[in-house]
This record gives sequence, structure tokens and C-alpha cells, in this order.
Amino acid sequence: MANLKSSKKDILRSRKRRGRNLNVRSRVKSAVRKARVASAAGDPVVASEMTRQACRLLDKAASKGAIHKRQAARRKSRIARRLKESLAATEG
Repeated sequence: MANLKSSKKDILRSRKRRGRNLNVRSRVKSAVRKARVASAAGDPVVASEMTRQACRLLDKAASKGAIHKRQAARRKSRIARRLKESLAATEG
């Protein structure tokens, strides 16, 4: 345990920040999972909406620093690619 008052405060701030980041990352994971499932199901309207929501949450998480901006970009790219492939499969 820390001895200095500032160190104790820093530990409390770190715990608070960690909890907030875990919450944000959990919401992002759920949204990405829903987007993947919707793309696999083949319903283009639902899949595009879920992908849009997931991209929005990824951007928010990256701007808050909960995840790295390149990780957000990579995940957005992957779910967009899945959506595009599923749309192509349903059309043709």
C-alpha cells in the first residue's frame, strides 16, 4: 500500500478510471459481437444498423482513450468488411 497521500489518491483515481474503461470496452465488445451476428444472419437492414452503432461506439471509446485509435480502426474495418461480404452474398 502507498504511504504518500498523493499516491493513495492516484490509486483511487486509477481504480475509477479502470472501472470506466472496462465498462466502455464491454459495451464495445457487445456491439461488435451483435454486428458480426447480424452480418452472419444475412438481414441487410439490421446488419448495417448494428455495424453503424458498433463503429460509433468504437470511435467514442478511442476518443476517450479506452482503446487505441488504431485498434478502433482495425475493428471498424473488419466489421465493415463482414457487412460488405454478407450484403454481396444476399444480393447475388
